[in-house]
Amino acid sequence: MQNNYLITLLLLLPLLGGLFLLVLPKGKENIVRYSGLAISTVTFIVSLLLYFNFDPANGGFQFIHQFKWIEKLNISYFVGIDGMSLLLVLLTTFLTPLTLLSSWSGIQKNVKEFTFFMIMLEVGMLGVFVSLDFFLFYIFWEAMLIPMYFIIGIWGGERRIYASVKFFIYTMFGSLLMLVAIIWLAVYASSPLGYFTTNLLELYNVGPEVPSTIQNWMFLAFAFSFAIKVPLFPLHTWLPDAHVEAPTAGSVILAGVLLKMGTYGLVRFCLPLFPQSSITFAPYISILAIIGIIYGALVAMVQKDVKKLVAYSSVAHLGFVVLGIFAVTMESIQGAIIQMINHGLSTGALFLLVGVIYERTHTREISDYGGIAKIVPVFSFALMFASLSSVGLPGLNGFVGEFLILIGSFKSAVLNNWWYTVFAASGVIFAAVYLLWMYQRVVFGNVTNQKLNGIADMNKREMIVMLPIFIFIVWIGIYPSTFLNVSKESSKKVIEQVYYTQRIFQK
Repeated sequence: MQNNYLITLLLLLPLLGGLFLLVLPKGKENIVRYSGLAISTVTFIVSLLLYFNFDPANGGFQFIHQFKWIEKLNISYFVGIDGMSLLLVLLTTFLTPLTLLSSWSGIQKNVKEFTFFMIMLEVGMLGVFVSLDFFLFYIFWEAMLIPMYFIIGIWGGERRIYASVKFFIYTMFGSLLMLVAIIWLAVYASSPLGYFTTNLLELYNVGPEVPSTIQNWMFLAFAFSFAIKVPLFPLHTWLPDAHVEAPTAGSVILAGVLLKMGTYGLVRFCLPLFPQSSITFAPYISILAIIGIIYGALVAMVQKDVKKLVAYSSVAHLGFVVLGIFAVTMESIQGAIIQMINHGLSTGALFLLVGVIYERTHTREISDYGGIAKIVPVFSFALMFASLSSVGLPGLNGFVGEFLILIGSFKSAVLNNWWYTVFAASGVIFAAVYLLWMYQRVVFGNVTNQKLNGIADMNKREMIVMLPIFIFIVWIGIYPSTFLNVSKESSKKVIEQVYYTQRIFQK
């Protein structure tokens, strides 16, 4: 029998744990670090309970917990998960303790505040993935901005203030458009339903009935907000700055989870709520996604800063996810969901490894490296493994998602043109170029910088951080059905919601 309080427990544990961190005395950095690690680890264990009690044959929402919150406006505390949101919840709870462990030596000032903001960030991200009431969703969506703003602004690099303000303004602007669309949709729903509601499941029935002219504007408001978060070309300019200036833990969470909130929003809200508009705008959004794939890869090739190279690779990889979402086939949606997880693992691993070498050398310039394979062989192997995963080597996780997306977009009745697939596939080749070229320049050749001779290889703590990520990279690459089966019924339901309205759904 399902425990309907599990999701609420999942949210309360880090929330109360974060508040507990604030009352710990100053000067007890190790106690704070171990407490933060314990809080995030227990949260991960609770998410595993969700996974093991989840019924993958049920395409609907499970573990639902609902009670009235603001009765006059019919607003509820309403949470639940399906296969898609479960995988993203697991990704969030999996990466958070690893990022805290990775920052053990990298964060030395204001440790208590840093750990608090990381735990609060986890609460906000989890809330976004489990909310089934638009009002609750919007609160978590906005609340998540605050800890990330401080993480970049306090513990970031030299241009941290500029990067954090730019990140905040971009996301806030998109959020306001989404708020207008939420209110508009809820008010519109009060006519057929007879009452104002922000209940997502009720709005699923109302959204497709909205006249196409109004639906288009609502869709664009939502899509614009989510596209900024993805980020979709040409709304991506905040991302490289935020990544480069953020501390390692911030970069990992930003790439691993925060960007997925945008793609999750597209597949959870835009497709089922506005199916006519989704199909109308799918070719145009797919073109932007493909431009992002190629542009992100080409710009990554010419980067001198290894962290900025990995940041631009995110623009390219998330372009694949957006293409998969708007191809609206079973393969492409499944590929998009698994690619969200893959990107979180692969790019998260790359940012962690950049952080490892930066702590030792205090430089991210590719030209400052070369020949480190003999000096730090364990690090060099780990960097190769993460790079091959990001490239999409068959047998590793990246291949599965990209392959499914390309198959799905080729078959897509919505896109109805195989040129989308041809241009998107070029991104796979470009990814190999910029990542393997970066690896060659950093790891192979002669040691030109004599300061590198004295650096130490990865220690046990750093290996412990990387090992679980590498296990899942191989697991998804060899046996992806473990994860694809979780999201299968949820993906099918989204496709049916879109195509049923259009009367072109074919089983």
